[in-house]
Amino acid sequence: MPLLIVVIGILALLLLIMGLKLNTFISLIIVSFAVALLLGMPMHEIAKSIEAGLGGTLGHLALIFGLGAMLGRLIADSGGAQRIAMTLVNKFGEKNIQWAVVAASFIIGIALFFEVGLVLLIPIVFAISKQLKVSILYLGIPMAAALSVTHGFLPPHPGPTVIAGEYDANIGEVLLYGFIIAIPTVILAGPLFTKLAKKIVPNSFEKTGNIASLGEQKVFKLEETPGFGISVFTAILPVILMSIATIITLLQETMGFEDTNLLAIIRFIGDASVAMLLSLLVAIYTMGLARNIPMKTVMASCTTAITQIGMMLLIIGGGGAFKQVLINGGVGDYVAELFKETSMSPILLAWMIAAILRISLGSATVAALTTAGLVIPILGQSDVSLALVVLATGAGSLIASHVNDAGFWMFKEYFGLSMRETFATWTLLETIISVAGLAFIMLLSLFV
Repeated sequence: MPLLIVVIGILALLLLIMGLKLNTFISLIIVSFAVALLLGMPMHEIAKSIEAGLGGTLGHLALIFGLGAMLGRLIADSGGAQRIAMTLVNKFGEKNIQWAVVAASFIIGIALFFEVGLVLLIPIVFAISKQLKVSILYLGIPMAAALSVTHGFLPPHPGPTVIAGEYDANIGEVLLYGFIIAIPTVILAGPLFTKLAKKIVPNSFEKTGNIASLGEQKVFKLEETPGFGISVFTAILPVILMSIATIITLLQETMGFEDTNLLAIIRFIGDASVAMLLSLLVAIYTMGLARNIPMKTVMASCTTAITQIGMMLLIIGGGGAFKQVLINGGVGDYVAELFKETSMSPILLAWMIAAILRISLGSATVAALTTAGLVIPILGQSDVSLALVVLATGAGSLIASHVNDAGFWMFKEYFGLSMRETFATWTLLETIISVAGLAFIMLLSLFV
């Protein structure tokens, strides 16, 4: 019965969002109340449960997400992202142009959220395509693969960050293991998949695409942009700080050396929130003040970044509310009881649930949060690495992007593809990322 109520809730969510075109956040809150009532939760507890879910989720995420958005916007508005892309294109050369796009998109994808990275990089890809007379899709698939992988596996992106918080996983470990999984996954879903896509839908590689909807894009002269080294350093500084703290902690646990004030300081600096704040302060200087850009202009970029993520934060909060209803309503315990005697790994279970919800709901973040509500009670029954369960949930939530996902339509319109061609490129690309990600996670679980 509880699982039937969840299915009814998901169908209601689809009807409200796709049928009635209701805002996703409002739809999530309505469904959360309805599901709570159907699960038989006491009426006086329902509102408190929803508030706790929304507040608990945003309380962990808002600081990291907000600071990350500002950091990414500063790198974009200063021309740092363009410098990274163009320098790598020049270094790799025409023969290795796909690898240049992968490397640039991966570095930029660490700092910028998926949609922002896509809007920023597509004009650059179109310009390179025209200059070198190669297909836009030949460069577009590796670009989308790198952006999607960083979005699904690497903090401070919303999916892995919020799920790490829900599972109480070490965000540094998620980042470290995420890198190990992300690199081979990008290679498979990017340059290697492009060869397969060319055979499946050869005509799509002749399309010219259309980026008129992006409006007038700010193009910098290369000498106006920050240096390549400082741009890369600023983009990946949060990763460096969090990774150092995680590696030191893992070494301490393995080798058993004593705790000291120095180690405490390293752990403090490597905390996700502190790392993001320090990185933003560095970016304000390197991308702004050091280049004689007035503080008012720098702060305007930060304000724009926050304005753009307001609704995204509410949607994530709504997903957290729905997740909390599933836990407090007993659905998670019911699922835990169902799988009590099973030998199935929580990694595989989390991936499967997230994949089903992703295909149903479209939103990767909402699918991941709903999965958390079902999987959390199971985690106490296993000694599996929580960081790997986070990554498995992220991998599942990327699978088979189709007509109910905004990314599907963005890719289709920008690259001028038919529906069939979009399914054979974008949908298949996302599925490869999801399945390959799971395979590498399962492989890594043998060693950690």
